[in-house]
Amino acid sequence: MPGGLKRVLPQLITLVVLVALVSIVFPSFLQIDYANGRFVGPVIDVVKRGAPVALLAIGMTLVVATKGIDLSVGTVIAITGAVAAATIAAGYGLVAAVLMALAAGLAAGLFNGVLVAFIGIQPIVATLILMISGRGIAQLITEGRILTFNLPGFAFLGSGDILGIPVPTWIWIITAALVIFVMRRSALGMLVESIGINRRASALAGVNARVLLIAVYMASGMCAALAGIITTADIRGADANNAGLWLELDAVLATVIGGNSLMGGRFSISASVIGALIIQTIDTGILLAGFPSEYNLVIKATLVVIILVLQSPNVAGNLKFLRQSLFSRGDKAGEAGLQEAGK
Repeated sequence: MPGGLKRVLPQLITLVVLVALVSIVFPSFLQIDYANGRFVGPVIDVVKRGAPVALLAIGMTLVVATKGIDLSVGTVIAITGAVAAATIAAGYGLVAAVLMALAAGLAAGLFNGVLVAFIGIQPIVATLILMISGRGIAQLITEGRILTFNLPGFAFLGSGDILGIPVPTWIWIITAALVIFVMRRSALGMLVESIGINRRASALAGVNARVLLIAVYMASGMCAALAGIITTADIRGADANNAGLWLELDAVLATVIGGNSLMGGRFSISASVIGALIIQTIDTGILLAGFPSEYNLVIKATLVVIILVLQSPNVAGNLKFLRQSLFSRGDKAGEAGLQEAGK
């Protein structure tokens, strides 16, 4: 089995099991139709609605690989969405709105990176600063109201489709592919992992840890900006109060479900993206099952805990030991049977 497939196999199995469970409750879950030039169905909705979390998980994975965490990504969604909407409201076009939103995301990442790499503030505290203050910044930009706009080209990024597939799906797939290519086709991925394993040792070996730390936080800000563009374009407005609210927690969960350790080191973008799809499948399944909205978070949290327990090293190790013991007993029983038959 290829190493890459083996790495994401637990997440794939989890996703398949979840899809099967949802299909039992909602038999038409896997049904995909083609209408008005686009594919429609619950599965298409999962890969579209899961775009913001998938994008956040990509950036979060890089940060977690350096033994850090970025709690500001939800707030960055609100900031970048507000910047994009304000740019459009000021009379500028699609290109300016996208570039300004991306610049805001990079600036947020640079702010976090400088606090962590140069000032030496712990990542959870450094990003918490922007998490708290950033939503106020977004509210200042929108003047405390939902800032709406009417620009079809920008709205296309959130609700359009290419070749029948939603544009948000294309965005997170292409982003994940580019990040994987850059990280695995160069030494950059190894250098990021080295910082998470032992930052001091990597610095002594000649790795510029500070520059790399700033780079991964800026990458996280860029991914959050893309998520903010999608969210804002989808509703054709910037809601500074609710945009990206608590999505940072889903991003962390997707990263952890993807098997990436919060202690840093080896990472997998593919597994994190599958983790994001697992979370969105849970959300969609709960919605389709008709559970009251007040139970959604509790049910989701319970399912996530179960998934994490099954994927934990201790449980996985015990299951592996049990499986090996059963196979060993089976082999011994088979040998004893053959010996008895020989007699």
